[in-house]
Amino acid sequence: MRIFKFSPLLVGFSVAILIFVISLAVSGTFSNSLFRSGFSVTTGDVEFVKIIPSKRPGDPPIFAYWISGTRGEKEKILRLLKAVYHPRNQYLLHLDAGASTWERNQLSLSVQSKRVFSAFGNVNVVGRAYAVDQTGSSALAATLHAAAVLLKISLDWDWFITLSASDYPIVTQDDLLHAFTSLPKDLNFIQQRKEYRMTNLIVVDRNLYSSKNTRVLDSNEIRSTPDAFKIFEGSPWTILSRPFMEYCLHGWDNLPRKLLMYFTNVAHPLEAYFQTVLCNSPQFQNTTISNYLWYIELDTPPQVGPHALSMAHYDVMVGSGAAFARPFKEGDIVLQKVDEHILRRPSDDVVPGKWCSGCWKEGACSKWGGIDMVEPGPYGKKLKRFVSKLAAERLQSSQCNSNR
Repeated sequence: MRIFKFSPLLVGFSVAILIFVISLAVSGTFSNSLFRSGFSVTTGDVEFVKIIPSKRPGDPPIFAYWISGTRGEKEKILRLLKAVYHPRNQYLLHLDAGASTWERNQLSLSVQSKRVFSAFGNVNVVGRAYAVDQTGSSALAATLHAAAVLLKISLDWDWFITLSASDYPIVTQDDLLHAFTSLPKDLNFIQQRKEYRMTNLIVVDRNLYSSKNTRVLDSNEIRSTPDAFKIFEGSPWTILSRPFMEYCLHGWDNLPRKLLMYFTNVAHPLEAYFQTVLCNSPQFQNTTISNYLWYIELDTPPQVGPHALSMAHYDVMVGSGAAFARPFKEGDIVLQKVDEHILRRPSDDVVPGKWCSGCWKEGACSKWGGIDMVEPGPYGKKLKRFVSKLAAERLQSSQCNSNR
C-alpha cells in the first residue's frame, strides 16, 4: 500500500467539496440535470391513469430504494429492480462514472420501455454520472444525494433502503410491506457498536472533485479522538426512516453537518456516519433497532471480505430472518432458486403481488388492480413476527446505550 502525506489545505478542500455537493443536493440544484423523473405514462397507443398510493392508517408503508452500480452492472440493476418492484414504492437508479454513457442510456431506455414502470411512473434514473469509491466519502455524498432526490420526487415514503447491484431480496415486496405495516415510522434498522477502528486515520477521496472513479488516497496522518461526540460503527447496509434522513440532510441542530465534515476524511464513512448521527442525537437515539435485516456471508478472512453466496448458504440464508442478502454474482444458480422458490418471479419480469395477482399472461403482469393491499406469504408472516419482536425489545432499552 502506498502511503501519502497531505497538507491541511488539501484535506480542507475535500471537506469543502463534500459540503458543497450535499448543499446542492438539498437545495435541488442538481434535480433537472442529474436525474430523469416523471417518465411518461403513455406507452404506444395506451394511456395510463397514474395511481397514487393511499396513506390512510393501516395502509402498507412506502419504501424509497436507492439502487447503485458501476461498469458492467446494468443487467444486475435491472434484475434487482424487478425483484424489489412494487407500485407503492419509489426507485432511484444510478450507474457511477465507471460505467459508460452508452450503458447509462441503455439502463434508462430499458426502464422506460417496461410497461409497468411507465404506468406507475415511480422509477427514476440518474442521468449524469458522478465518481464514487465505496470506501470513501464520495459514497456517503452519493447516498445523501439520493435521499435528497427521492425527497424531492415524493414526500410520501417512509423508509430509505440502499442496495448495490450485488444485493438481492429474499422476501417479496408484499412480504416486506406487510412486515413493516404496523411498525412505528420512526424506527431505524441499523447495526451500531461503539468503536474507533479507522476514524483517526486521515484519507482523501479524490472522487469528490474527479470526473472518473479514482482510488481513495491513504496517508500516515493521524488525528486525535474527538471528545465532542462518540463514534459508533456498524454495517453500511441500513433501512433508515424518512424523518431521520430529513434530519441528516437539513441538520437543524448542526450535528449532522458537523459530523459530515468530520467524516469527509475518514475511510469507510458509510460504516459510521449514520450510526454516529443516530446515537449522538437525543431525538433519534432511541429509534434504533440493532438489526439491519441483511444476510451477508462473512466466513472468509476479514482482509479478503465476503465472497459470493452459493447453494451451500441457501438454507441458512432463508432461515436467517433477513429481508435481503449479499453478495450475489449475476447468473448464479442461487439467484435462480430465490426467484423460483421464494419470489415466484417469472423470467425477465417483476415479482407478482396482490396488486397484479391472477393477472399474469404469457409470463407478464398484463393488468393490475389496487396497490394498497398486500398478500404476504409464509416468509412475510415470519418476517412480521421477527421485526415486531425487535421493535418490542427496542422499547426496553436504548440500543445505543446498550453498546457503550
